[in-house]
Amino acid sequence: MARSPVPAIMILGTGSNVGKSLIVAGLCRLFANRGLKVRPFKPQNMSNNAAATEAGEIGRAQALQARAARVEPHPDMNPVLLKPEGEQGSQIILQGRVVGRLASRDFARRGDFMPQVLDSFTRLGESADLVIVEGAGSPAETNLRARDIANLGFARAANVPAVLIGDIDRGGVIASLVGSHAVLDAEDRAMIRAFAINRFRGHVELFAPGVATIAEATGWPCLGVVPWFADAARLPAEDGLDIRSGRKAGARIRVAVPVLPGIANFDDLDPLKLEADVDLAMIGPGQALPGDADLVILPGSKTTLRDLAALRREGWDIDILAHRRRGGRVLGLCGGYQMLGRVVRDPLGLEGPPGEAPGLGLLDVETTLDADKTVREVDFIDARSTAQGRAYEIHLGRTEGADTTRAPFRVEGRLEGAASPDGRVAGSYLHGIFASDAVRGSWLAAIGDQHRKPSGLHYDDAVEATLDRLAMHLNDHFDTETLFNLAKNRNSAA
Repeated sequence: MARSPVPAIMILGTGSNVGKSLIVAGLCRLFANRGLKVRPFKPQNMSNNAAATEAGEIGRAQALQARAARVEPHPDMNPVLLKPEGEQGSQIILQGRVVGRLASRDFARRGDFMPQVLDSFTRLGESADLVIVEGAGSPAETNLRARDIANLGFARAANVPAVLIGDIDRGGVIASLVGSHAVLDAEDRAMIRAFAINRFRGHVELFAPGVATIAEATGWPCLGVVPWFADAARLPAEDGLDIRSGRKAGARIRVAVPVLPGIANFDDLDPLKLEADVDLAMIGPGQALPGDADLVILPGSKTTLRDLAALRREGWDIDILAHRRRGGRVLGLCGGYQMLGRVVRDPLGLEGPPGEAPGLGLLDVETTLDADKTVREVDFIDARSTAQGRAYEIHLGRTEGADTTRAPFRVEGRLEGAASPDGRVAGSYLHGIFASDAVRGSWLAAIGDQHRKPSGLHYDDAVEATLDRLAMHLNDHFDTETLFNLAKNRNSAA
């Protein structure tokens, strides 16, 4: 006897960054806490913030949602991941593996991946009691509707009902919800069964007339007005610009991070932003790197040569060299590690036009990009403290040179990374090193004060506790019973 379709619900947003990812994570934890086998799913994601799983790459947000659901992440949770490579196009990660490039002018081609999307969704549902699907951007982008796999195109193909989320904090929430209803065709509109308001500040009852206006104009019921969840800042950010900077009172260690156009895998920074004595300064275009920084971190990059050129255009290379002359420390991670060397070569044009460029020359290493992509999780040992941790690698290229003999880490008995003779400049292909409390504490002690006492921050515990608080927050302000009934009755008429 064939199994009934798994209960499933799709969370759409009136635009990007309205809180869809966070709501899906919170719902995953909420229903997992009720004893259900929950799986997150995002048909298509566009992000350079990726996670490594045993079977390949997925979006970092889906890895967090899997963690919220208390299951291991898998590429079926995000079958199409587009990693931007500048304005010309994106690398295509299909069910965890690189399959080519998608030029910007051919963006509609993503519709070709609907069979793989449906295949992953079906396979994911075989082991689930509930699948919570996250949309991308807005379903009201009617110019992209013809071959849509990310929003209502998927919802209709898989027959998954949807809830539309509006962000009141950015303003215009009534217009965005009612306007979305107005521009959708009748069949698409019928897939949306309800709406909700996110990021409300103040007294919820004051927005009752607004809720009534939206419900009357759309015919959709409201599943809740969700107040601002301040602890969202304690969870890994999906967008590098979501990591807020600004002087932190009482901070004794200042870390500066230049935000390059192709910044990737910036979850490396998340544990640092939670340390009470660390001021994490995200430096945008047009700003100089602060002269009082103790550490400059060059984060990962999807397009190393392009970002290296951008770094020079901003004059950040001069700032970093001056920082180094003052005795400051520099850490390069993945693409940032490659930039610290003497030269970066891309003879095959893997990240753009073929070419090469001199690096910053702060490490005696050279990098050559090659077609073999490393995607894996690893256990590592910090050479300074002998503390252990779990990290991941996602990179192209081989980095070799004299400074690799002073590697800051060990992986499976081999040296990993490189360091200058005085140890004040280091680079590594490992992501997630600072999630280890012991490793993070050792590095911060070396950067700031060798007598620095452990802060007491247990990063993994902090993330888990925040996910539980998020689940309770949604439980208090979101009609989860109606949501689950919509998911269970996905085959009923709208």
